[in-house]
Amino acid sequence: MIKIGLIDYGAGNLGSVRNAFGFLGYEVCLAQSADSLSSFDKLVLPGVGAFGDVMQIIKDKGFDEAMRDYAKSGRYLLGICLGMQLLFEKSYEFGEHNGLGFLRGEVVPFAHAPKIPHIGWNQCFFTPNGAQHKLLAQLKNGEYLYFVHSFHANVAQYSDELLMCCEYGDRFPAIVGKDNILGIQPHPEKSHKAGLQILQNFIQL
Repeated sequence: MIKIGLIDYGAGNLGSVRNAFGFLGYEVCLAQSADSLSSFDKLVLPGVGAFGDVMQIIKDKGFDEAMRDYAKSGRYLLGICLGMQLLFEKSYEFGEHNGLGFLRGEVVPFAHAPKIPHIGWNQCFFTPNGAQHKLLAQLKNGEYLYFVHSFHANVAQYSDELLMCCEYGDRFPAIVGKDNILGIQPHPEKSHKAGLQILQNFIQL
């Protein structure tokens, strides 16, 4: 049985993510120490809260270096919502904060959004790379996924890492990926059938 680790740094949507994997028939273990990460076949980094605060907790607990070692092993790591944003180089949420740096780009505020935060269902569209990516198998172009966020990644110059995009005043990355590092801005655990399909695909990578 595949061993899935859900990184528990003391904040995040752990229960709903764990329940979603449980619905699919997979048991998820909470990874509560940095030393435990190496024992998992797949890792999920959830996220709720402010970028800088969460990044500081991750550093204090040693999860940052443990995730870097894990990423070098070639095993898959999936960031969800804020967890996706933490994968990037930097964020400008309430100041300037360095991220994990697994993906190129920065996290910035919406410039033209009609209302903040961006909450609810919105359509996501494939990029050429995304249409072929196994994480998105069986999803359709224009799939609706559920969002809750006030900041977004900016990776326009790194189009090879963009798998699905969305528009909310600004065009922004919905799903990204580079090799074994994957990120999804919407909440798959709240996105019904399409979200569960993404999680199932992640397990099968």
